[in-house]
Amino acid sequence: MSQIVSYPHLLEFTRAVFISMGCSEKDAATASEVLLSADLRGIDSHGVARLSGYVRLWEAGRINATPNIRVVHETPSTAVVDGDSGLGLVVAPFAMAVAIEKAAAVGSGWVSVKNSNHFGIAGQHAMMALEKDMIGMAMTNASPLVAPTFSTERMLGTNPIAVAIPAKEQPPFVADFATTTAANGKLEILQRKSQEAPAGWIQDKEGHSSTNPHELKEGGALLPLGGDREHGSHKGYCLGAIVDIFSAVLSGANYGPWAPPFVSFLPLAPDPVGLGLGHFLGAMRVDAFRPADEFKEHMDKWIGRFRSAAPVTGEKVLIPGDPEREMEQERRTAGIPLLAPVVKDLKEVAGKFKLDF
Repeated sequence: MSQIVSYPHLLEFTRAVFISMGCSEKDAATASEVLLSADLRGIDSHGVARLSGYVRLWEAGRINATPNIRVVHETPSTAVVDGDSGLGLVVAPFAMAVAIEKAAAVGSGWVSVKNSNHFGIAGQHAMMALEKDMIGMAMTNASPLVAPTFSTERMLGTNPIAVAIPAKEQPPFVADFATTTAANGKLEILQRKSQEAPAGWIQDKEGHSSTNPHELKEGGALLPLGGDREHGSHKGYCLGAIVDIFSAVLSGANYGPWAPPFVSFLPLAPDPVGLGLGHFLGAMRVDAFRPADEFKEHMDKWIGRFRSAAPVTGEKVLIPGDPEREMEQERRTAGIPLLAPVVKDLKEVAGKFKLDF
């Protein structure tokens, strides 16, 4: 069973929670909008269901509610941002704004981030570039839950990649995907629904395929995109590794098995190799390559032609971003469905801060 909650109500409640944690009004507003963008776009695993997790990280002293987010190194087109252990929901928009500013000045901007935390959905940050006629990119490393191909050891995170590309009359192209077959949040949803996981999502601690959505708690691991070697898991492993290196090795954050876990009850890895989690964000001015209107007209043509590609029976060809955009239009008016365990978590958070949910 699920409960429908209006977006404005959920936004105000989430904002009040972040303020209760000590965030400024501005940071609380930013964090709430970024977090709930996941629920609006139908990515329920990364939205308000994670709010209690942020609270627990704050209680454990791993999130700084009043960070001094700053650029610690830069060139005309690049920068490194230190998030000062702040909410990734706030740190990443700051870093993306720096990337956009640099792109406006010199054509492209690239920002690597250290000392941050979980930043919500990557697509929300990439899409910040669209209103400036820029192409946006965002990626982040994450809790080590993924075993490389042929390994039983958890070494990488779900490490998502997002790319947002503007069009003219057509809606923008927005690709946002984990480099695993499925994100950990999808397992959490299955757990709440008491359903099994599809084959190819996870393996047990011996490296055998499993459909138990609780497998991670028993020493198992998520699988790279592809699921197994025969279906290209080595390619998913490569993509996840690239995200880890760009986000963390490049910035000075923790990488690989040293990346801090999202859950507060797991200890941090001994002998850290950096600071916090890492992100990598970029913006490219379209007119640094060709006139923006000309490019967007051709993007319209590209999108239109792919939409009209011959479909298999009973299906339609989608453009990356279509399902999420349609879901957002629906949920802004109809409300956001919350599963009973999520409602229970939010009521507990409300009680902790003496708020009304």
